[in-house]
Amino acid sequence: MTHPKKLNPTAAIIVIGDEILSGRTKDKNIGWLAEQLGAMGITLREARIIPDIKQVIIDTVLELSAQCDLVFTSGGIGPTHDDITTVAIATAFGKQVVRHPEAEAVLQKHYQNTDLEFNAARQKMADIPMDATLIDNPLSAAPGFILENVHVLPGVPSILQAMFKGLSARLPGGVVMTRITVQCAMGEGSIAAILADVQAAHDGISIGSYPWFKPGNFGTAVVISGLDGAVARKAAEAVAASVKAFGAAAFIVAAGDTA
Repeated sequence: MTHPKKLNPTAAIIVIGDEILSGRTKDKNIGWLAEQLGAMGITLREARIIPDIKQVIIDTVLELSAQCDLVFTSGGIGPTHDDITTVAIATAFGKQVVRHPEAEAVLQKHYQNTDLEFNAARQKMADIPMDATLIDNPLSAAPGFILENVHVLPGVPSILQAMFKGLSARLPGGVVMTRITVQCAMGEGSIAAILADVQAAHDGISIGSYPWFKPGNFGTAVVISGLDGAVARKAAEAVAASVKAFGAAAFIVAAGDTA
C-alpha cells in the first residue's frame, strides 16, 4: 500500500540571528533538527536563516506557519537587547507578552543556586506570549514556548537539543521515510537518463545522485527515498539492474551510505 505524503506532518525551521548571517557563528541546529524530524516521520519542507529584524521575523513566521503543520525557531530568546523573537512572534499572532508566573518561578529557583543575580535582563526570559505553552529547559532553566503551531527554541545547540528531546513526545509523527542507496561505478552524467526513467516509473519516490571520487576510481551514489518501503526497494533494484545492463557495476548498500 502506498502511503500518501499527506499522512506525514510538514515542518519548517527558522534560524534567527545576525550572528549566523555574518558568519561569526556557524549554525548547528538545522542539520540536527532535520535529522530528528526525519526520524519521526515529519517532512522538513524549508529552512531559513533570517536577521534580528522584528518585521522579518513576523512575516516569516506567519508565512511558514500557514504553509506547514509545524514551525521551529531557534535563536533570539535570551536576555539581551537583540533578543526580540518572543515579542515578534507574539505580535505575529496578536498576543501580548506577559511575565509568566511558572517561567519566573523556575528562573528564580535556578539563579538561587548560582552566583548570578536574577536581574532585569534575566527576568526578561520569563516574558512569554499570552496563551503560549512552555517548553521545559533542563539545562539553563529559561523556557521556550509553543504559540499556535510555532515552537520557539534557543539558539545554543546543546540547550536546543535537550529541549527538543523533551518536546518530541508531544509532536505528531508520521511514516518514516525509507532511504536506499545504490552505489554505481559510473559517472553521474552517464546515468541521468536511467534515474529519470526510474523516477517516472515509481510513484511517490525521489532520487538524488551524489558523485564521488577516489584515487583511480569514481562513481555515483544514488539515494532513493520514499514513504512506501516496498516501492523504494523496487526503484533501487531497477536502478541497479539498469546500470548493470549498461555494463557497469552497481549494488545496493546501507541506507544513507554515500561514500
